Amino acid sequence: MQTVWKGAISFGLVHVPVKMFASTEDKDVHFRLIHKACGTPVSYVRTCPHCETRVEWEDIARGYEYEKGRFVLFDEEELEAIKPESARTIRILDFVSLEEIDPIYFQKTYYLSPDQAGEGAYALLLEAMRQTGRIGIARVAIRSKSSLAAIRAYGDCICMETMFYPDEIRSLEAVPNLPKETRVDPRELDLAKMLIEQLTAPFDAAKYTDDYRAAVLDAIGRKIAGQGADVVAAPAAERTNVIDLMAALQASLEAVKNKGEAGEAGAGAADGTSRPKRRTARAKEPVR
Repeated sequence: MQTVWKGAISFGLVHVPVKMFASTEDKDVHFRLIHKACGTPVSYVRTCPHCETRVEWEDIARGYEYEKGRFVLFDEEELEAIKPESARTIRILDFVSLEEIDPIYFQKTYYLSPDQAGEGAYALLLEAMRQTGRIGIARVAIRSKSSLAAIRAYGDCICMETMFYPDEIRSLEAVPNLPKETRVDPRELDLAKMLIEQLTAPFDAAKYTDDYRAAVLDAIGRKIAGQGADVVAAPAAERTNVIDLMAALQASLEAVKNKGEAGEAGAGAADGTSRPKRRTARAKEPVR
């Protein structure tokens, strides 16, 4: 696994050095955009529509649009200077029961492993949360974004769930057409409850699979096996380095020739004679 963050969990005076790893991986089937005419993948270029030119990363700043078309700019050093203390610390603020938190707050899960000589403190926090049945509510900053986080025991690992702040959760009042009063037929309700009971089973994540991804991969395999018109190869890129090399060789030969001619002319002037320039048919031929 690749480390995505290094820092420490802090609660009270206890400091637990940890490394962070993504707990999930993207298994989606990703498609690239292809130019139908030649089969070449389409590339995206950062351009300025006003200057009508390509913009390199060193010429780009961060801008916040505070009014339409008006921006306040920041460079990377300014943003780095105002990063919160939590940029390298997962600071636990409170311990709560997991059942008190609605799943709507959860974003992404990360695994945390002990770093350096932190095995003892790591094991202590892990076992304490196991035995108390509590999870930690912390504040953390990852990739310049600050968020709440839930620190909890998961098997023999401490994991962290990033969470939305309360003001990031949209109000239910903004959802249209929600029923103001619950009016259902008692008999229909009884049948619905009976159906729920019949479909109730222990949660087993292994039995849930991505059928759409499997169907897409199957379709890809069939197209490859058939090698029809839908299987294309991108044309080889032009070897521009060869053209540049030829130009460099041509320029080098011209420079050497001019230097030699200048030297011969200088020598002739020094002894009072004039040496004719060497002109041969071979010298006039272009270098290939």
